Amino acid sequence: KNKKGFTLAEVLITLGIICVVAALTIPTLVQNYQTKAWATASQVFEAKFTEALKTMNVQGKLGKYGKYDSTEGFVEELQKHFKTTKVCDKDHLMQCFEKTVTWGDKDADLSNIKESKDFVQLAEGESDWGTNVMGIQFANGVTGLIAYNPNCKSDPYDNKVTGSDCYAMVYDTSGFANPNELGKDLISTPNVKNLALGGCLAKINEICITKLVFDSTSVSYEECEANKGTWGIQKCAVDNDTYGGDYWAGAVKQCGHISKLPTMAQLAEIANYVYNTSGIDPLGSAYDVSLDTSRFSELGISSVGSGFTLWSGEESNEYMARGREFGTNGTYFNSNSRTYSPKKVFCIGD
Repeated sequence: KNKKGFTLAEVLITLGIICVVAALTIPTLVQNYQTKAWATASQVFEAKFTEALKTMNVQGKLGKYGKYDSTEGFVEELQKHFKTTKVCDKDHLMQCFEKTVTWGDKDADLSNIKESKDFVQLAEGESDWGTNVMGIQFANGVTGLIAYNPNCKSDPYDNKVTGSDCYAMVYDTSGFANPNELGKDLISTPNVKNLALGGCLAKINEICITKLVFDSTSVSYEECEANKGTWGIQKCAVDNDTYGGDYWAGAVKQCGHISKLPTMAQLAEIANYVYNTSGIDPLGSAYDVSLDTSRFSELGISSVGSGFTLWSGEESNEYMARGREFGTNGTYFNSNSRTYSPKKVFCIGD
């Protein structure tokens, strides 16, 4: 009798097809599994952490009813309700948490974080929490960095805790194991700064923006004279009071010093960036160029409307200061009266 079967070539072809299909599908399956595992670990941790906070809340251990005004006190109490294996003070945070993590498309070095001002993105009008950051290793393998807000708004007579009012936290569901990447095993509360930018809210090229674009307010001649040495201002003019005060000096006051306002060279650099060009000089102009609104939004402005000027830290004299006008289809250098109110400013860091 004749026996029928597969030839060696047919077997090899079939195995090859199986291998190709496996190579295409297994990585996706593994990735999907890992993503689901991270999400589940995060949900479990959030549930346990929230339960611990609720317990602390009903016992009167949070907010104005709490007996502590520091992150250290908060963590000490938290340990009674959520089992931990190790805590680290501000000078030894990297013993509890990974030094370098992936934050967006950049690596973030966390070794310089010590206090809430290095860690927390404050809400508009909110003052610095004035507390330290602490590191925690939880018994379930999760590691975290946390800062506590002494002005936490919680009430022991309800079972609600407003998390963003009480704490800022970054935690890693896989501890020191990779990938240590935001959105995967690394989770951040919304009030944590972009840690890849250090103390910057945004970075355009190497310009560190510490306060996004805002309207300048005026100061009087008397206040300008009293503080000009501290602010780095050369001259103040009493005549400015006749026209509503000195708005440029007010911008300097809001940033703290003229060195915290951009130079004309930096404004030109930003102009080249937002108009996708390279030919704009510090005291030059450019017309028939198109503003990239997505890039400009990095400064905190979604639209320029009919155009506006950003102050620089360069003082022409007691009556004038330099700035740069930004419009939808052009930009130019200008030197305007310090009493001219429709001006905006942003602050920079080192």
